[in-house]
Amino acid sequence: MPAFAGMTTEFVMLPDQKLNALVTRAAALERDLAAALPAETYVKLSREFAELAPVVEAVNSYRAAQHEIDDLTSLIADPSTDPEMRSIAEAEMRELETRRTALEGELRLALLPKDAMDDRNVILEIRAGTGGDEAALFAGNLFRMYERYAAKQGWKVEIVTASEGAMGGFKEVVAEIRGRGAFAKLKYESGVHRVQRVPDTEASGRIHTSTATVAVLPEAQDVDVAINDTDLRIDTLRSSGAGGQHVNKTESAVRVTHIPSGIVVTMQEDRSQHRNRAKAMAVLRTRLYDFQRQKQDAARAAERRGQVGTGDRSERIRTYNYPQGRVSDHRINLTLYKLPQILEGEALGEIIDVLVAENQAALLAAEETN
Repeated sequence: MPAFAGMTTEFVMLPDQKLNALVTRAAALERDLAAALPAETYVKLSREFAELAPVVEAVNSYRAAQHEIDDLTSLIADPSTDPEMRSIAEAEMRELETRRTALEGELRLALLPKDAMDDRNVILEIRAGTGGDEAALFAGNLFRMYERYAAKQGWKVEIVTASEGAMGGFKEVVAEIRGRGAFAKLKYESGVHRVQRVPDTEASGRIHTSTATVAVLPEAQDVDVAINDTDLRIDTLRSSGAGGQHVNKTESAVRVTHIPSGIVVTMQEDRSQHRNRAKAMAVLRTRLYDFQRQKQDAARAAERRGQVGTGDRSERIRTYNYPQGRVSDHRINLTLYKLPQILEGEALGEIIDVLVAENQAALLAAEETN
C-alpha cells in the first residue's frame, strides 16, 4: 500500500474529546450487549460495536505511546537525571515518536467517515461499447473477472438479466453480487474499460480497440426510494431469445418505465411474470437510488476526481492490453504486467487496494485542511 499523499509528517495532537466519546460509546455498547436484547437490536448494536472495536484499540495504542513519551519527556527534563540514563531515554524517545506517528496515521484512517453504502450488496451492470462482437466478448471477459473475484471474497453472484452477443460474451449483463463489503471494494470499477487485442477473426494480426461500460450500484432498499405507482408504466410482452418454446407462448417478460426519470427496465429471464416484475422493480429502485446519490454527492465526486476519478460511466478508467500482457489504471497511473491473473480475478485485488488507499489519502488530506 503506498504512502498516503495527504498525510503530514508534523505531529498534531488528536482531539481528546472526540476520542473519549468513541471510547465511552464502545464501553456502553459492550454493557448493552451483555444484557438480554431483542434479536434485531442485538444485531444492530453488534455491528456498531464491531466497527468501533478496532478504532478503540487504535485509540488505546496511540494514547499508550503518548503517555510513554510524556514520561520520557519529564525524565529527560529533570536536571537530576543521570547523563547515561538521559541518553538512553532520548534514544527511546526517538523510537517512540516514530511509533506514535505511525499510530496516529492508523488512527486518523480509522476515524475517517465511512460510506454508509459500503456494506451494501451490489448491482453490477456491464454493457458492450464500441467494437461490435469484440466488445461483447470483452464484456463477457469483464463479467467473468468480477465473478471470479467475488468468489474469492466469498460473495454470491446471480445474473439478473443478460443479452448475449452473436459470437459470445454479452451485449449487456446485469447481476447481483451479495456479500459484506461488496460495494466498498467494487465501487471503483464504474467507468469505461478498454481492451486492445487481436480478434480471432482478424487474419492480418491487426490490434483492435474495443470498450465496455461498467456500472457498480449499491443495492437500494425499500426505505431508500419511494416509487409512486402513478409514476410507473408496466407493459407485458413475449419473451425473446433463449428459453425454449414456453417463453414464446406466454407474455412473461415485463417492461417497467419510470415516467418522471425516463428509466426503463426490461426483465425476461424468468418464466414467471410475477418474478420478472419483482426483479425489474429491484433494478429500477437501485438505478433511481444511484441517480439520487449522484445528484447529492456532486461535491464529493468533485473531490475524488483528481484522486481516483469520479466513477462516471463516461470516463475511461482502465486499459487491458493483450499483446503486452498489461493492465493500466489511468486514474492512479498504475500499470501491472499481470493481465491473465487480473482477468482470472486473482490480481484484481491489487488494483482495488491501491484505489482504496488513494481514496483514503484524499479523505485524509481533506480532513487536515478543514
